[in-house]
Amino acid sequence: MESSARETSAQAQNLVNWELAAATAARLAPAGPTLGSAEIGAAVDNLRLMAEISVPHVHDITGLEAARDLRDSSVLVVDRASWARANTQSFAVMLQPAMERMLEGRRGTVSTGAASVSGAITGGQLGAVLAFLSSKVLGQYDPFSALAENSTAPAAGRLLLVAPNIISVERDLNVEPADFRLWVCLHEQTHRVQFAAAPWLRHHMLDEIENLSGQLLGNVDSLMERASAAAKSLKDRAAPGAVPGRGAILDLLQNPEEKAALSRLTALMSLLEGHANVVMDAVDAGIVPSVKTIRQRFNSRGKNHGVIEKFIRNLLGLDAKMRQYSDGAKFVREVVAVAGMEGFNRVWDSAAQLPTETEIHDSKLWLERMGL
Repeated sequence: MESSARETSAQAQNLVNWELAAATAARLAPAGPTLGSAEIGAAVDNLRLMAEISVPHVHDITGLEAARDLRDSSVLVVDRASWARANTQSFAVMLQPAMERMLEGRRGTVSTGAASVSGAITGGQLGAVLAFLSSKVLGQYDPFSALAENSTAPAAGRLLLVAPNIISVERDLNVEPADFRLWVCLHEQTHRVQFAAAPWLRHHMLDEIENLSGQLLGNVDSLMERASAAAKSLKDRAAPGAVPGRGAILDLLQNPEEKAALSRLTALMSLLEGHANVVMDAVDAGIVPSVKTIRQRFNSRGKNHGVIEKFIRNLLGLDAKMRQYSDGAKFVREVVAVAGMEGFNRVWDSAAQLPTETEIHDSKLWLERMGL
């Protein structure tokens, strides 16, 4: 029985060639801004400094005591290829349980050779997606890295700051680099504090991701049919005057269980990102002198996406994701206006106190449920 479990685990790891995904992303990732070695060193040192400076401000704004001591996780300044590789490691952790469960249900029907071939194809495709995303992400808190096989990451995870992207955006916006970097770090360090304030959050999030991916992989027999319908939906949304949807990939979700799983994850991500946005916008000119200019120019840059980028963003649902984040920020502001930051911080007490997607859109429902 134990031997069978090990075999299933090994076969699940072959379903996606993670090394190929990382190598493909590194090969296809767009070149970053041109910098000399001295400039690179100075930028890395400055980003580390801004990451450190931002933590007391996060503490002042959120009132979360976890911001006083974040030594259980680390801050890494990375390039695009390193960001992509880090995400393949986290994806492996997130998808492993669902892939094992799928193989258990299809025991004997998937050969090792077929899994390897499928893994190479999937790895190459994932690498291409990560290559695109690697030039868009400014920073990311990764709570799952410590759970990866042979991981050397700190117990709670790591914060990744993608230096070439931060530098590229600050140049495009023509804003003060130090101000912009501190502004970005305020957002990203808030995520680090969220997971430190709620130690249960990592495994809760992992369970929700496993549930959703398990729903998808469990219905693999109908996946091609749903993928065809999603492709048609994407084509229809590309027509002139079409209303943007939630993303063709998310259109693969059809049954009530899948939709409920997505709804819970959507609410959680909206809360985390909305809260981080509220923190980064709570600073005044005394902390980030050009904060108003940064926010105005940063919001306007999304209007300049090219045709191909718009297609990919529509496919991945990235614009819908941004709307979720604004909904999350609205929820946080409304709750804080009624119950104060202390009242809002009850969301970090347990999974039962997280808002539902319906409550994200109607904060009064959450306030009533919490007795606030």
